[in-house]
Amino acid sequence: MTELSDREAKLVSAHEQERPARELSGGLRLGVWIVGGLLSAYSLVVVFWPVEALEHRMTFLAVALPLVFLCYRSGVAPLLPRLLGRGAGGGPASPPTAGQRPTAADWLLAAAALAVLVHPLLDIDAFRDRGSGAALTGLDIVAGLALTVLLLEAVRRTVGWSLTIICIIFLIYAYYGSYLPIDWTIGHRGFDLSQIVSQLYTGTEGFFGVPMQVAASYIILFTIYGAVLDYSGASRFFIDLSFAAFRKSRAAPGRTVTTAGFLLGTVSGSGVATTVSLGSVAWPVLRRAGYPKEPAGGILAAGGIGAILSPPTLGAAAFIIAEYLRVSYLEVLLYATIPTILYYLGIFLAIEIDSRRFGTHAVEVDAPKAGRLLLRFGYHFSSLILIIVLMALDRSAFQSVVIATAIAFALSFLDPRHRMGPKRIGQALAKGTLEVLPVTAVCAAAGIIVGVITQTGLGLNLSAIIVDIAAGNLILTTLMSAIAVMLLGLAVPVTASFIIAAVIIGPALTTLGVTQAEAYMFVFYYAVLSEVSPPTALSAVAAAAITGGNTYKTMMMTWRYTLPAFLVPFAFVLTPNGQALLGQGPIGTVLLMTAVSAVAVAALAMATGGLAGWPERALAAVAAVLLLFLEPVPIVAGLAVLAVAAAVHLVRRRRRDSA
Repeated sequence: MTELSDREAKLVSAHEQERPARELSGGLRLGVWIVGGLLSAYSLVVVFWPVEALEHRMTFLAVALPLVFLCYRSGVAPLLPRLLGRGAGGGPASPPTAGQRPTAADWLLAAAALAVLVHPLLDIDAFRDRGSGAALTGLDIVAGLALTVLLLEAVRRTVGWSLTIICIIFLIYAYYGSYLPIDWTIGHRGFDLSQIVSQLYTGTEGFFGVPMQVAASYIILFTIYGAVLDYSGASRFFIDLSFAAFRKSRAAPGRTVTTAGFLLGTVSGSGVATTVSLGSVAWPVLRRAGYPKEPAGGILAAGGIGAILSPPTLGAAAFIIAEYLRVSYLEVLLYATIPTILYYLGIFLAIEIDSRRFGTHAVEVDAPKAGRLLLRFGYHFSSLILIIVLMALDRSAFQSVVIATAIAFALSFLDPRHRMGPKRIGQALAKGTLEVLPVTAVCAAAGIIVGVITQTGLGLNLSAIIVDIAAGNLILTTLMSAIAVMLLGLAVPVTASFIIAAVIIGPALTTLGVTQAEAYMFVFYYAVLSEVSPPTALSAVAAAAITGGNTYKTMMMTWRYTLPAFLVPFAFVLTPNGQALLGQGPIGTVLLMTAVSAVAVAALAMATGGLAGWPERALAAVAAVLLLFLEPVPIVAGLAVLAVAAAVHLVRRRRRDSA
């Protein structure tokens, strides 16, 4: 399972928020792969021989942005002829392969992108001085404006119009803010083109800010690592091991899929890609086990989204959290550990209930025994463990993942089918770059939003508005924040929605006493959960396409499986003991609050499952909410209510059995 099949790749392209890339061929494909491989090699080298921050980010974007225009179609000019079924000249529409070749306009845009990014690199010290001294030349301003337009087009090509329009709105706000009524909180004095360009183009507050740093450092390194794992055969091993580990019980097929999704997430880091990769193998097994289409799709989507939520390779937003908080990536992994445990506990409990509800049964799968697999291929875990160990030994996340990548490469020679010779090395390096192109475009364009917010003070103003609307009530502010992040996530990718929400909603929460770590992790979880939230729920839509189930019902089943992930973030924001769920505080408190939260998750599983009657399910829901307050009195009350729910269920069950 080293690469997605054509059908799987099309499903990912159709349901991922990132648009499908061109399928290049011939010399052009080779050239793009060579350039991509060189960019990956450069990214690996600068880990040990660092380059000044602004110069590194500009250099990275100078290579990545032209590749975006060559690898991603415009999708604008051919639209009307396609709708009419005619070609541009009135004849038959061009065959699909025609759009796979870059046009003259694509080459022109690629050249322009290279030019406007090489311009400051020719004398970066002088360029930086001109920006800090508000002495930009006419050429600087033209180049900065051109880069702005190019980034907007790159984002439109890779992730669509939504983020592009949001960026344009922020630019208009920066330029015309002085025309807003003087008594409006969001009004400002206004900025001219040279001031806007200086903010976005000449320093690390705009295009080349923290999001771009994350793309050019963290994300590229982890995509290279994922590609090396993939080419070394780890994906196949993870799936085989998951199927071998759960063989006999009726809940085994569902647990197998969930475990495989967790392991595959270390390779893909994408919810939709993991869902599709897993679905092609797991759906036939779930069908044989007796799962209906919609619950099966829900399991696939819930397992897939775990790819972004789970250590050790969380989604791109987690790297941004580390940069914003100025903490190590290992600390962010620790923040995510207990919520991840609770997330998978909820899925496993829901699967156990559904296996009884749907009458599923064990399925014999042609897979080697788990012990034999671990003895033969267990070395694939070593690089994952090594990342954590190295970071614990105070190695940077950058160095840790590069060393782990080298180890994964070396260990590939233990498997003759997946030995990474020169060709596979080149393919893995190129894949690492090509997979990061959409994220790079998003992160650079997100610099427009962050830069404007910083320049105008909009972030603090909007935060104040949110707090005022909620009348300073933390519960209402948190609820409004969750809804806002989820709505934002319906329109833009996870990374972009996190960046926007972090600079606007984060301060609203911290103003009311929430720590920065709690606020950012809250935003992170709700940005990720937009992928399983109706009405879009991209992972659920992809799962429904695989199983052939009803899309809406699949979304709702996914929502039920992932419900703990929606509620647990409220616990670590609203309650004093909630920080324990992020691994903060005395170890005894952490363990106790984790145990209480686990009971709350079990109560949620009982409340949303279909085995119990409505009275006990309602009681279980109340118990779960009380327990998640994580305070002594609510905990005791929650346990009491849960005990009543269990007693009611047992009494009703005995009466039903004796009838």
